[in-house]
Amino acid sequence: MLQQTANNNLTHQLVRELGKAIICGDFSVGQGLPTEAEICTKYDISRTATREAVKMLAAKGLITSRPRKGITVQSHEHWNLFDPDVLDWILNTVPSLERLRDFLQLRLAIEPEAASLAAKNAEPQDLSDIEDALNRMKAAEDGWGDSLQADIDFHSAILRASKNPFFVQLRSFIETALRVSIRFTNKLKGVETASYVEHRKIFDAIAAGNRELAHKTSYIMEAEALQLIESRLES
Repeated sequence: MLQQTANNNLTHQLVRELGKAIICGDFSVGQGLPTEAEICTKYDISRTATREAVKMLAAKGLITSRPRKGITVQSHEHWNLFDPDVLDWILNTVPSLERLRDFLQLRLAIEPEAASLAAKNAEPQDLSDIEDALNRMKAAEDGWGDSLQADIDFHSAILRASKNPFFVQLRSFIETALRVSIRFTNKLKGVETASYVEHRKIFDAIAAGNRELAHKTSYIMEAEALQLIESRLES
């Protein structure tokens, strides 16, 4: 039975339970989920909440729901990987080096250009936000604060500073995946926190308005992380 909390209503709990079950393979592709009545009974939840959960799962590409055909599980090609919930369930439920590699390839394609655009378009508040995250990373190296959150905030602030609306829209996706990928790549490097020095190089280039250097320093960082994953896959 699901338990409602102040910040997590029953519909969202059901979405999470069924979504994670689908991604874990508890339901085969093409297989029907339990009927609405069966879901209501199993989770002790109303039919209205169940129908809303089904709509949300369909919007995430995990299922289809059609009259007289019921609820059918979709193959992963249909999953909305840019949905933060879907990505979180994948990375935290069935993480794989291959999926981390795919994510880092996307970062390598996006973040260096975002850094370059930030060097051109960043406003004073943007620079302040990036530097604030950078300072928190430094404090974490010295044993104070949350290194992971500071690292995530650093990259998110650069996407925002790019002023490209498509890059800005990717922030939630990037932030979700970074929570898993940063921990893993730091483990491969044998470190507990991100390199303040390497991140400082990116910030200094952005603050100086040097687009070429901002792109280069960001690319080097992302390429190094990707190489770590690819080396592990080849070993």
